[in-house]
Parts: sequence; C-alpha cells; structure tokens
Amino acid sequence: MSEMVSFGRFGKSFQEGLCQLILEDRIFADRFLEVFSEKYLELKYLRIFTSKVIDYREEYGAHPGRIAMHTIFSTELRDHPLLVQEQVLSFFENSSKSPVEDADYIKDKALDFCRKQKLKEAMMVSMQLLDRSSYDKISKVINTALLAGAEGDGGHDFHKDFEVRYEDRPRNPITTGWPLLDDICGGGHGQKELGVIIAPTGAGKSMALVHVGATAVNEGHNVVYITLELAPEVVGLRFDSCISGIQLGSLKHRKKEVEGVIGKVPGQLKIKEYPTKTATTNTLRNYIEKLRRRGFEPDVLVIDYADLLKPIDTKGEKRHDLESIYEELRGIAQEYKLRVWTASQTNRSGLNAEIITMEAISEAFNKCFVADFIFTISRTVEDRNKNEGRIFIAKNRNGPDGIVFPIFMDTSNVKIKVLPRRTAEETAITIQSQKESILKKYMKK
Repeated sequence: MSEMVSFGRFGKSFQEGLCQLILEDRIFADRFLEVFSEKYLELKYLRIFTSKVIDYREEYGAHPGRIAMHTIFSTELRDHPLLVQEQVLSFFENSSKSPVEDADYIKDKALDFCRKQKLKEAMMVSMQLLDRSSYDKISKVINTALLAGAEGDGGHDFHKDFEVRYEDRPRNPITTGWPLLDDICGGGHGQKELGVIIAPTGAGKSMALVHVGATAVNEGHNVVYITLELAPEVVGLRFDSCISGIQLGSLKHRKKEVEGVIGKVPGQLKIKEYPTKTATTNTLRNYIEKLRRRGFEPDVLVIDYADLLKPIDTKGEKRHDLESIYEELRGIAQEYKLRVWTASQTNRSGLNAEIITMEAISEAFNKCFVADFIFTISRTVEDRNKNEGRIFIAKNRNGPDGIVFPIFMDTSNVKIKVLPRRTAEETAITIQSQKESILKKYMKK
C-alpha cells in the first residue's frame, strides 16, 4: 500500500494507538470516522479490528464497549487465518493494559491526514462536475468534504448528559410584532426555527414578511431580506412605510420625515435581489458568509419567497424539489442560529377562501413538515375592500395551533394588526365549513 494513501509513514505504534483511541474514545470516534477509511491502515489485523468496531456502531447505533468487542473478536474471526486472529486478540488484550501515549498528537495527525484525503477525493469529483458546469453541486461536494471531521460537539450522551436535558435552553425569540402571536409561540420566533406564511397571490405574503423583518430591525436586530420577485428598492420603500407609518404613495413627498425616522432605527438591514429561479440555498449560504466576513452577523433571514429558489439537485418532480429547498432552509437556520421566515403560495382552493388550512398549500405539502411555525392569510374580495382578513395558525411547535385570528391589513402603508381571536365555536364552524367546501370541490371532479 502506497504511503501517499496510508498511515505508513507514521509507523506501527502510531497506527496501533489510533485504533485503540477509536475504540476507547467515543467522542473522537464520532468525529474521526466521518473521514476515516480502513485502507489507510497498513496492517491487516488493525484493519479487521477497526472494521468490527465500525460494524458494531452501524448495527446497534451505539459505540461498543470492551465486553462486546471481546465476544466479537473471540467468535467472529474464524474466516480469517489463525495468525491474524491471534494478532487481533493480542492487540485487543494489550490495549486494555495502558492508555495511549501522545493521544492528542495522534488524533491531530490522523484527522489532518484523513481530512486531506477526503478533500482530495472531493476535488477529483469536482473536476468531473466542472465539465458539466454544475457549480452548485461542486460547492456542495467541497463544503461536505470540508465539514466532514470538523470540530464539533460529541453529541448528547443519554446517560452522561442526563442533567443537561433538564437545563433551560433559551430560544432567544424575536417578536413577530404581533403580541397575540407571540403569546402562543413562546415569545416570538426563536433561533434555528423556520416560519412559513401561506397565502394566495395578492393576499399580502410579502407585506407580512416585510412586517416581521421591520419589527426585528426596530428591535435592534440584523436582518437579511432576500427578494426573488421585487427590486430591492421597492422592498426598501415597503420597509420605510412599515417603520415610519407613512403611506407608500406619500413617501417621496415626505422624504425628510422618513429619513429622520429611519435614522433612529437601531438594527441593520441588508436587502439582496436574485432573479427568480437563479439562486439556490447554497447561494444564500455564500451570501451570509460574505456578510459575516465583513462583520455583519445576521439574526433574521427573510426569503421572499422560497418557492422561487432553484433546487441544488433537481429531483425531476417540482414537489420533491420544493421539499428539498425547505429542508435546506431549515438547515441554514440551524447552522447559523437564525430565525428564518419565508412564504408559500396556495393552490386555487385558497383564492377566495375564508379560512386557509394546510390542505390548500401549493405543490408540496411535505414542505410543511420541517417548519416550526406556519400561519395562513386569507382575504376575500370583500375583506380587501374593508382592510380585513384572517390568519389561521396551522402549525406551532411551541404552543397551540388550529386558532383563527381576525386581522386588519392596510397595504398602503404595510400596516398589519392581529386582533383578538374568535370564540372556539366560531373557529370550529368556520374551519368545518372550509373543509366541506374543499371536499365538495374535489367530489365534483
């Protein structure tokens, strides 16, 4: 085996110490096995030793102890030559007699070696993808290789971390700007959470997204607003109107007044435009990283709206592509500890519905599964004339759902108020009426 692709240059003692650490140090093994390959070991008995440890982890979903491994080495090596069996057992028994010397050195060198091999493999794959101009796939392959084996926590140990489960873990929620919603979702939208606003075209999805973004900026938080439909200047004017309370049509005539109000806003806002279906979630990741390198740490990410993002890997069916996009957005929320908001379009059944439930979501119902908080906006023609409407709490991981709130919405100045909810009886009647309407529609087909 060539030294270029093995631990040969480190010597026998190094490799034996490494294999002992794989068995004895669960936290190290969790990280190291992401990049390790048995082919890197020169000695056959060490390759067999590690393969049995890995097989146990894969079969039982847990790290093995010495009792289990002694049984395995005593009973499951009969297909190997007698000499190899003796070498494995001898190494196993000797490894229990003393700790590994220079353990930190061995860990660092082994990890560095394996991570470099992983990156080399990713670069080879990337060269093939380059011929097909698959830039997003290249980014995904390289990023996966860079993250493999990266430093991180060792996971939650069910026994050792018992007390940790009972510690308070703050979500650090940011208010939605609607106190009635904050009351039912634990004070607002928390870190690592994905919120989705569902509404038909023209019902006010973008206005609601601007509202939650403007509220966060007003509270002193940093907001990134991704627009996939409107020009950033148009979105900026909506923020001006929402924050100042001045109607959109009067902003230019009251420019100085608006400027005075905006100048006192404590938070920062970045509005970034991408043409429809050109940006992927990797594009958003890269933009966030660029902002962070410039000293801008976002607290809230708003995407207007996720259905207009381009999938990294096309699945062939739109519903599968959308599911992947929402899963990746949830991943961004978790990775950067962000509060992520986006919106989704309803299908035709939601166009003039009094209450929009999740049955009316367009294309991919499964994209709702990864969201933490979902509410729908419904506004009939009559509602729009009266600046009225309703929101329905369709999903809420941090509190009750199935609740209907009436709202006041004036799109001329991006003013949205959530009003005290209906009685439980009125809510049940309205939802039942909506479900019956949907059922009748599909029975006619």
